[in-house]
Parts: sequence; C-alpha cells; structure tokens
Amino acid sequence: MTDLPADFRAFHQLKRAAYVHWAELYLGNRADAEEAVDEAFEQMYFGWHRVLTHENPNAYAWRVVKNRTIDHARARGRRPVLTDYAAFESVALPGAGDSIDVLEENLAVYEAVRALPERQHDAFVLRHVLGYSVPEIADLLGISEAGVYSTIRYAVHRLRKHLDPEQEEGTR
Repeated sequence: MTDLPADFRAFHQLKRAAYVHWAELYLGNRADAEEAVDEAFEQMYFGWHRVLTHENPNAYAWRVVKNRTIDHARARGRRPVLTDYAAFESVALPGAGDSIDVLEENLAVYEAVRALPERQHDAFVLRHVLGYSVPEIADLLGISEAGVYSTIRYAVHRLRKHLDPEQEEGTR
C-alpha cells in the first residue's frame, strides 16, 4: 500500500474502520463487510481524481461505500441484517417482559427506521445504533454538525409519528 498516493492512504486509514463497522451491521459479518468496503476503496482509488475534485469528497465516498455494501448484499441474495439484529436483541434482553411483545415492538422500530429517508436513516443508524458522535457522523456523511443535529431531529420526529400517530396528533 506504500505505492498509493499519500492522500488516498490517509483517507483509507481515517475512514475504513467506520465504513466496515457500518457495512457489518448491514451484511451480518465482518468478512463480507471488509470485502465490500475494500471493493469500494478500490473503486475510489481508480477514480481518485474524481473523488478529490468532487464538491464533497466525504459524501461521494459514503455513497460509494453504501452502494458497494448494497451490491454485496444483493449478490448474495440477502436482505438487510438490521432487522435480524433487532430480533436477536429483543429475544436476548434479560428481564424483558413477554419476548414476543418486545420482539414485535423492536421490529416495528427497525422497520420504521428502514422507512426513513436515506440521509435521516444513515444519520440515525450511525448515531443511535452504532454510537458515533455528531462530529464523526458529519465527517462520514460530508455534512455539517448542524446538519446532523437537524437530520436526526427530523428522523426522531418521523419515527415518533410513524410509531404512535395518535400521540403525535395530540401534540399539535
């Protein structure tokens, strides 16, 4: 990797771990996530001049990683693992009341998250599922920190409205 341009090596070093972390959530295992992310970096390397001249290189790179992850899942005939993850977490919760009720509630939340507009979905998952900070999310998505706060606020509002429409109507 030493023969690669220094700016590409630095970008790779700064972003790869977060990209793999995100891809692993959607692909269900680390090896597939690493493969998808490495394919994305290969694509970016061969078009590195395009990445650097793009108006927002971080946003462009995020799109490449997401598309490669989605392609990887489709090529293996997989659905998003996020829903499976929700089901596992629900059943595994110690002391949870009725496992079926908890499972249904969590699946409803994850389905609502999947239905969010793309940017809201990405910001919400990065923040509330993967635990990234607002500055980290801003850097990954290529948006301002204020944009991250706003996007997550709208996502939460939309989730509340989706999950409890009666309560949401009562607050107006």
